[in-house]
Amino acid sequence: MEDPKQVADAGLSEVLAAASPEALEQVRIKYLGRQGLVTGLMRGLGALPAEERRDAGARFNVLKDVLSEGITKRAAELDRAALSSRLAGERADATLPVSSGVQGRIHPISQTIDEIIAIFGEMGFVVAEGPHIEDDFYNFTALNIPPEHPARQEHDTFYLPPRPAHRSNRDAADPATAGDGSRLVLRTHTSPVQIRTMLKQKPPIRIIVPGRTFRCDHDATHSPMFHQVEGLVIDRTSHMGHLKGCLIEFCRAFFDVDDLPVRFRPSYFPFTEPSAEVDIGCSRAGGELKIGAGGDWLEILGSGMVHPQVLKNCGIDPDEYQGFAFGMGIERVAMLKYGIPDLRTFYESDLRWLRHYGFLPLDIPSPVRGAL
Repeated sequence: MEDPKQVADAGLSEVLAAASPEALEQVRIKYLGRQGLVTGLMRGLGALPAEERRDAGARFNVLKDVLSEGITKRAAELDRAALSSRLAGERADATLPVSSGVQGRIHPISQTIDEIIAIFGEMGFVVAEGPHIEDDFYNFTALNIPPEHPARQEHDTFYLPPRPAHRSNRDAADPATAGDGSRLVLRTHTSPVQIRTMLKQKPPIRIIVPGRTFRCDHDATHSPMFHQVEGLVIDRTSHMGHLKGCLIEFCRAFFDVDDLPVRFRPSYFPFTEPSAEVDIGCSRAGGELKIGAGGDWLEILGSGMVHPQVLKNCGIDPDEYQGFAFGMGIERVAMLKYGIPDLRTFYESDLRWLRHYGFLPLDIPSPVRGAL
Protein backbone atom coordinates (compact mmCIF):
# COMPACT_ATOMS: atom_id res chain seq x y z
CA MET A 1 0.00 0.00 0.00
CA GLU A 2 1.14 3.55 -0.74
CA ASP A 3 2.56 5.80 1.98
CA PRO A 4 -0.26 8.16 3.21
CA LYS A 5 2.26 11.02 3.69
CA GLN A 6 3.43 10.81 0.10
CA VAL A 7 -0.17 10.71 -1.11
CA ALA A 8 -1.02 13.75 1.05
CA ASP A 9 1.99 15.75 -0.21
CA ALA A 10 1.19 14.95 -3.82
CA GLY A 11 -2.50 15.74 -3.38
CA LEU A 12 -1.87 19.06 -1.64
CA SER A 13 0.56 20.10 -4.36
CA GLU A 14 -2.09 19.47 -7.00
CA VAL A 15 -4.68 21.33 -4.88
CA LEU A 16 -2.48 24.42 -4.65
CA ALA A 17 -1.74 24.24 -8.38
CA ALA A 18 -5.43 24.23 -9.32
CA ALA A 19 -6.07 27.57 -11.05
CA SER A 20 -9.86 27.33 -11.31
CA PRO A 21 -12.83 25.74 -9.52
CA GLU A 22 -13.09 23.25 -12.38
CA ALA A 23 -9.46 22.18 -12.03
CA LEU A 24 -9.88 21.87 -8.27
CA GLU A 25 -12.91 19.63 -8.76
CA GLN A 26 -10.85 17.30 -10.94
CA VAL A 27 -8.26 17.05 -8.14
CA ARG A 28 -11.00 16.22 -5.65
CA ILE A 29 -12.37 13.48 -7.88
CA LYS A 30 -8.88 12.06 -8.43
CA TYR A 31 -8.22 11.66 -4.71
CA LEU A 32 -11.57 11.59 -2.89
CA GLY A 33 -14.08 10.52 -5.56
CA ARG A 34 -15.69 7.06 -5.67
CA GLN A 35 -12.83 5.76 -7.78
CA GLY A 36 -10.28 8.08 -6.17
CA LEU A 37 -6.87 7.14 -4.88
CA VAL A 38 -7.70 7.64 -1.18
CA THR A 39 -11.00 5.83 -1.54
CA GLY A 40 -9.18 2.89 -3.12
CA LEU A 41 -6.64 2.80 -0.31
CA MET A 42 -9.39 2.65 2.31
CA ARG A 43 -11.12 -0.18 0.42
CA GLY A 44 -7.87 -2.14 0.58
CA LEU A 45 -7.84 -2.11 4.37
CA GLY A 46 -9.68 -5.41 4.43
CA ALA A 47 -6.69 -7.20 2.96
CA LEU A 48 -4.41 -6.15 5.80
CA PRO A 49 -3.75 -8.27 8.89
CA ALA A 50 -5.99 -7.35 11.82
CA GLU A 51 -3.10 -5.91 13.87
CA GLU A 52 -2.20 -3.46 11.02
CA ARG A 53 -5.72 -2.57 9.89
CA ARG A 54 -6.58 -0.25 12.79
CA ASP A 55 -3.39 1.81 12.54
CA ALA A 56 -3.62 2.07 8.73
CA GLY A 57 -7.29 3.10 8.94
CA ALA A 58 -6.43 5.94 11.30
CA ARG A 59 -3.68 7.20 8.98
CA PHE A 60 -5.98 7.06 5.94
CA ASN A 61 -8.67 9.01 7.81
CA VAL A 62 -6.11 11.71 8.62
CA LEU A 63 -5.08 11.70 4.95
CA LYS A 64 -8.69 12.15 3.87
CA ASP A 65 -9.21 15.01 6.34
CA VAL A 66 -6.01 16.81 5.27
CA LEU A 67 -6.96 16.68 1.61
CA SER A 68 -10.56 17.71 2.29
CA GLU A 69 -9.41 20.69 4.35
CA GLY A 70 -6.91 21.72 1.66
CA ILE A 71 -9.56 21.53 -1.05
CA THR A 72 -12.02 23.60 0.99
CA LYS A 73 -9.40 26.26 1.70
CA ARG A 74 -8.33 26.43 -1.95
CA ALA A 75 -11.97 26.70 -3.08
CA ALA A 76 -12.45 29.72 -0.79
CA GLU A 77 -9.29 31.34 -2.21
CA LEU A 78 -10.50 30.82 -5.77
CA ASP A 79 -13.93 32.27 -4.88
CA ARG A 80 -12.34 35.39 -3.41
CA ALA A 81 -10.10 35.81 -6.43
CA ALA A 82 -13.07 35.45 -8.79
CA LEU A 83 -15.08 38.02 -6.80
CA SER A 84 -12.20 40.50 -6.78
CA SER A 85 -11.76 40.09 -10.51
CA ARG A 86 -15.48 40.62 -11.13
CA LEU A 87 -15.61 43.69 -8.88
CA ALA A 88 -12.61 45.18 -10.64
CA GLY A 89 -14.37 44.77 -13.95
CA GLU A 90 -17.63 46.26 -12.68
CA ARG A 91 -16.08 49.23 -10.86
CA ALA A 92 -17.80 52.55 -11.65
CA ASP A 93 -16.32 56.02 -11.39
CA ALA A 94 -18.81 57.99 -9.28
CA THR A 95 -17.27 61.27 -10.42
CA LEU A 96 -18.24 60.74 -14.07
CA PRO A 97 -21.22 62.76 -15.37
CA VAL A 98 -24.56 61.00 -15.16
CA SER A 99 -25.87 59.90 -18.54
CA SER A 100 -29.03 61.48 -19.87
CA GLY A 101 -30.84 58.16 -19.61
CA VAL A 102 -30.66 58.00 -15.80
CA GLN A 103 -34.18 58.06 -14.33
CA GLY A 104 -33.34 58.85 -10.70
CA ARG A 105 -34.05 62.40 -9.53
CA ILE A 106 -33.39 64.43 -6.39
CA HIS A 107 -36.66 65.59 -4.83
CA PRO A 108 -37.22 69.38 -4.95
CA ILE A 109 -37.42 69.53 -1.14
CA SER A 110 -34.02 67.85 -0.78
CA GLN A 111 -32.59 70.13 -3.46
CA THR A 112 -34.00 73.23 -1.77
CA ILE A 113 -32.61 72.20 1.63
CA ASP A 114 -29.18 71.69 0.06
CA GLU A 115 -29.36 75.10 -1.60
CA ILE A 116 -30.30 76.82 1.67
CA ILE A 117 -27.53 75.04 3.56
CA ALA A 118 -25.00 76.02 0.88
CA ILE A 119 -25.96 79.71 1.06
CA PHE A 120 -25.98 79.97 4.84
CA GLY A 121 -22.90 77.76 5.05
CA GLU A 122 -20.96 80.45 3.25
CA MET A 123 -22.09 82.87 5.98
CA GLY A 124 -20.66 80.67 8.72
CA PHE A 125 -23.81 78.84 9.82
CA VAL A 126 -23.68 75.18 10.83
CA VAL A 127 -26.54 72.66 10.66
CA ALA A 128 -28.24 71.55 13.90
CA GLU A 129 -30.86 68.82 14.32
CA GLY A 130 -33.27 67.60 17.00
CA PRO A 131 -36.07 65.08 17.69
CA HIS A 132 -39.46 65.17 15.96
CA ILE A 133 -41.30 64.36 19.20
CA GLU A 134 -40.90 67.19 21.67
CA ASP A 135 -41.76 68.20 25.20
CA ASP A 136 -44.02 71.17 25.94
CA PHE A 137 -41.04 72.94 27.49
CA TYR A 138 -38.94 72.91 24.31
CA ASN A 139 -41.81 73.37 21.86
CA PHE A 140 -43.78 76.09 23.70
CA THR A 141 -42.77 77.21 27.20
CA ALA A 142 -39.10 78.01 26.60
CA LEU A 143 -40.10 79.92 23.46
CA ASN A 144 -42.29 82.29 25.47
CA ILE A 145 -45.50 80.88 23.94
CA PRO A 146 -48.32 81.44 26.50
CA PRO A 147 -50.84 78.74 27.49
CA GLU A 148 -53.68 80.51 25.64
CA HIS A 149 -51.78 80.65 22.33
CA PRO A 150 -53.70 78.98 19.43
CA ALA A 151 -50.70 76.77 18.63
CA ARG A 152 -51.32 74.90 21.89
CA GLN A 153 -54.88 73.94 20.93
CA GLU A 154 -55.93 70.45 19.88
CA HIS A 155 -57.11 71.64 16.47
CA ASP A 156 -53.65 72.97 15.59
CA THR A 157 -51.16 70.55 17.17
CA PHE A 158 -50.67 66.76 17.20
CA TYR A 159 -50.51 65.59 20.84
CA LEU A 160 -49.45 62.20 22.16
CA PRO A 161 -51.26 60.47 25.07
CA PRO A 162 -50.55 61.92 28.55
CA ARG A 163 -47.44 60.71 30.32
CA PRO A 164 -47.61 58.95 33.71
CA ALA A 165 -47.57 61.43 36.61
CA HIS A 166 -44.07 60.72 37.92
CA ARG A 167 -40.72 62.35 37.42
CA SER A 168 -38.46 60.82 34.81
CA ASN A 169 -35.13 59.34 35.86
CA ARG A 170 -33.57 60.59 32.62
CA ASP A 171 -32.51 63.94 34.06
CA ALA A 172 -34.09 65.12 37.29
CA ALA A 173 -32.60 68.60 36.79
CA ASP A 174 -34.24 69.08 33.39
CA PRO A 175 -37.69 70.73 33.64
CA ALA A 176 -38.64 69.20 30.31
CA THR A 177 -38.43 65.62 31.66
CA ALA A 178 -40.93 65.94 34.50
CA GLY A 179 -43.63 63.26 34.30
CA ASP A 180 -46.42 65.58 35.35
CA GLY A 181 -49.15 64.09 33.18
CA SER A 182 -48.45 66.52 30.35
CA ARG A 183 -48.35 65.32 26.76
CA LEU A 184 -45.55 65.17 24.24
CA VAL A 185 -46.19 66.78 20.86
CA LEU A 186 -45.04 66.37 17.29
CA ARG A 187 -42.97 69.52 17.01
CA THR A 188 -44.87 72.37 15.37
CA HIS A 189 -41.68 74.14 14.27
CA THR A 190 -37.94 73.53 14.36
CA SER A 191 -37.49 76.19 17.07
CA PRO A 192 -37.06 73.53 19.82
CA VAL A 193 -33.67 72.79 18.30
CA GLN A 194 -32.72 76.40 18.96
CA ILE A 195 -33.66 75.93 22.63
CA ARG A 196 -31.72 72.68 22.91
CA THR A 197 -28.67 74.32 21.33
CA MET A 198 -28.76 77.33 23.68
CA LEU A 199 -29.13 75.03 26.70
CA LYS A 200 -26.13 72.91 25.69
CA GLN A 201 -23.81 75.38 23.99
CA LYS A 202 -22.40 78.64 25.23
CA PRO A 203 -22.48 81.65 22.84
CA PRO A 204 -21.40 82.50 20.24
CA ILE A 205 -23.97 80.42 18.35
CA ARG A 206 -24.69 80.45 14.63
CA ILE A 207 -26.90 77.60 13.40
CA ILE A 208 -29.53 76.76 10.82
CA VAL A 209 -32.10 74.07 11.57
CA PRO A 210 -33.75 72.33 8.60
CA GLY A 211 -36.24 69.57 9.35
CA ARG A 212 -39.76 68.16 9.41
CA THR A 213 -42.57 69.80 11.37
CA PHE A 214 -46.20 68.82 11.98
CA ARG A 215 -49.50 70.71 12.23
CA CYS A 216 -53.19 69.84 11.85
CA ASP A 217 -53.72 71.38 8.42
CA HIS A 218 -54.17 70.08 4.88
CA ASP A 219 -54.99 71.92 1.65
CA ALA A 220 -53.27 73.16 -1.53
CA THR A 221 -50.82 75.30 0.48
CA HIS A 222 -50.66 73.37 3.80
CA SER A 223 -49.71 69.84 4.77
CA PRO A 224 -49.89 67.93 8.11
CA MET A 225 -46.17 67.28 7.68
CA PHE A 226 -43.96 69.92 6.11
CA HIS A 227 -40.41 71.26 6.30
CA GLN A 228 -38.99 74.38 7.88
CA VAL A 229 -35.57 75.89 8.18
CA GLU A 230 -34.74 78.30 10.98
CA GLY A 231 -31.64 80.27 11.78
CA LEU A 232 -30.24 81.48 15.10
CA VAL A 233 -27.36 83.81 15.92
CA ILE A 234 -26.40 84.57 19.54
CA ASP A 235 -23.40 86.70 20.48
CA ARG A 236 -22.57 90.03 22.11
CA THR A 237 -22.82 92.33 19.11
CA SER A 238 -25.33 91.08 16.49
CA HIS A 239 -28.21 93.48 15.91
CA MET A 240 -31.17 94.10 13.61
CA GLY A 241 -28.89 95.46 10.90
CA HIS A 242 -27.02 92.16 10.77
CA LEU A 243 -30.32 90.29 10.55
CA LYS A 244 -31.44 92.42 7.60
CA GLY A 245 -28.15 92.06 5.78
CA CYS A 246 -28.11 88.29 6.28
CA LEU A 247 -31.66 87.77 4.96
CA ILE A 248 -31.33 90.21 2.05
CA GLU A 249 -28.20 88.36 0.91
CA PHE A 250 -29.98 85.01 1.28
CA CYS A 251 -33.07 86.05 -0.68
CA ARG A 252 -31.04 87.42 -3.57
CA ALA A 253 -28.77 84.36 -3.69
CA PHE A 254 -31.60 81.84 -3.40
CA PHE A 255 -33.81 83.38 -6.09
CA ASP A 256 -30.76 84.35 -8.18
CA VAL A 257 -31.88 87.97 -8.55
CA ASP A 258 -29.06 90.39 -7.73
CA ASP A 259 -31.30 93.43 -7.27
CA LEU A 260 -34.26 91.63 -5.67
CA PRO A 261 -36.25 94.12 -3.56
CA VAL A 262 -36.56 92.99 0.08
CA ARG A 263 -38.55 94.76 2.77
CA PHE A 264 -39.13 94.19 6.49
CA ARG A 265 -42.57 94.81 8.03
CA PRO A 266 -43.14 95.07 11.80
CA SER A 267 -44.88 91.96 13.15
CA TYR A 268 -45.27 89.93 16.33
CA PHE A 269 -43.89 86.56 17.42
CA PRO A 270 -43.77 85.44 21.08
CA PHE A 271 -40.10 84.47 20.83
CA THR A 272 -38.69 87.61 19.14
CA GLU A 273 -38.77 91.33 19.98
CA PRO A 274 -38.80 93.31 17.78
CA SER A 275 -40.22 91.03 15.09
CA ALA A 276 -40.51 91.46 11.34
CA GLU A 277 -42.05 89.74 8.34
CA VAL A 278 -39.83 89.62 5.29
CA ASP A 279 -41.30 90.34 1.84
CA ILE A 280 -39.69 90.09 -1.57
CA GLY A 281 -40.62 92.08 -4.66
CA CYS A 282 -42.68 90.45 -7.36
CA SER A 283 -44.92 91.10 -10.32
CA ARG A 284 -48.32 89.56 -10.99
CA ALA A 285 -48.84 91.10 -14.40
CA GLY A 286 -51.04 88.99 -16.63
CA GLY A 287 -51.84 86.66 -13.76
CA GLU A 288 -48.29 85.26 -13.74
CA LEU A 289 -46.11 85.52 -10.64
CA LYS A 290 -42.57 86.67 -11.34
CA ILE A 291 -39.97 87.13 -8.59
CA GLY A 292 -38.05 90.41 -8.86
CA ALA A 293 -38.75 94.09 -9.40
CA GLY A 294 -42.44 94.84 -9.77
CA GLY A 295 -45.32 96.60 -8.15
CA ASP A 296 -46.20 93.92 -5.62
CA TRP A 297 -44.78 92.12 -2.57
CA LEU A 298 -44.76 88.53 -1.42
CA GLU A 299 -44.19 87.38 2.17
CA ILE A 300 -41.72 84.50 2.51
CA LEU A 301 -40.42 84.34 6.10
CA GLY A 302 -40.53 85.70 9.64
CA SER A 303 -37.66 87.07 11.73
CA GLY A 304 -36.66 89.18 14.70
CA MET A 305 -34.30 89.73 17.61
CA VAL A 306 -34.40 86.86 20.14
CA HIS A 307 -36.71 87.79 23.02
CA PRO A 308 -34.82 88.41 26.30
CA GLN A 309 -37.14 86.00 28.12
CA VAL A 310 -36.18 83.20 25.71
CA LEU A 311 -32.52 83.85 26.50
CA LYS A 312 -33.29 83.71 30.23
CA ASN A 313 -35.19 80.43 29.78
CA CYS A 314 -32.01 78.98 28.28
CA GLY A 315 -29.69 80.30 30.99
CA ILE A 316 -28.21 83.06 28.83
CA ASP A 317 -27.87 86.55 30.32
CA PRO A 318 -29.79 88.99 28.03
CA ASP A 319 -27.76 91.88 29.43
CA GLU A 320 -24.62 90.28 28.04
CA TYR A 321 -25.85 88.48 24.92
CA GLN A 322 -28.31 89.16 22.14
CA GLY A 323 -29.02 87.81 18.70
CA PHE A 324 -31.54 87.19 15.97
CA ALA A 325 -33.61 84.35 14.57
CA PHE A 326 -35.59 83.67 11.41
CA GLY A 327 -37.64 80.88 9.88
CA MET A 328 -39.30 79.91 6.62
CA GLY A 329 -41.25 77.05 5.06
CA ILE A 330 -39.06 75.05 2.70
CA GLU A 331 -41.98 73.90 0.55
CA ARG A 332 -43.15 77.49 0.19
CA VAL A 333 -39.87 78.86 -1.14
CA ALA A 334 -39.44 75.77 -3.35
CA MET A 335 -42.88 76.35 -4.86
CA LEU A 336 -42.05 79.98 -5.54
CA LYS A 337 -38.64 79.27 -7.06
CA TYR A 338 -39.59 76.28 -9.21
CA GLY A 339 -43.18 77.18 -10.12
CA ILE A 340 -44.87 74.29 -8.29
CA PRO A 341 -48.56 75.21 -7.87
CA ASP A 342 -49.81 72.65 -5.32
CA LEU A 343 -48.08 71.66 -2.07
CA ARG A 344 -49.78 68.24 -1.97
CA THR A 345 -47.94 67.05 -5.08
CA PHE A 346 -44.68 67.03 -3.10
CA TYR A 347 -45.91 63.91 -1.27
CA GLU A 348 -47.89 62.00 -3.90
CA SER A 349 -44.90 59.90 -5.02
CA ASP A 350 -45.76 60.46 -8.69
CA LEU A 351 -42.67 59.54 -10.74
CA ARG A 352 -43.90 61.65 -13.67
CA TRP A 353 -43.99 64.70 -11.37
CA LEU A 354 -40.55 63.90 -9.98
CA ARG A 355 -39.05 63.51 -13.45
CA HIS A 356 -40.43 66.94 -14.33
CA TYR A 357 -39.52 68.86 -11.16
CA GLY A 358 -36.64 66.72 -9.87
CA PHE A 359 -32.89 67.28 -10.23
CA LEU A 360 -30.08 65.11 -11.55
CA PRO A 361 -28.15 63.26 -8.81
CA LEU A 362 -24.96 65.27 -9.23
CA ASP A 363 -26.73 68.66 -9.24
CA ILE A 364 -26.08 69.03 -5.51
CA PRO A 365 -25.35 72.58 -4.32
CA SER A 366 -22.20 73.23 -2.32
CA PRO A 367 -20.17 76.24 -1.17
CA VAL A 368 -17.73 75.44 -3.98
CA ARG A 369 -20.17 74.83 -6.83
CA GLY A 370 -22.69 77.42 -5.70
CA ALA A 371 -26.35 77.14 -4.77
CA LEU A 372 -27.71 76.92 -8.29
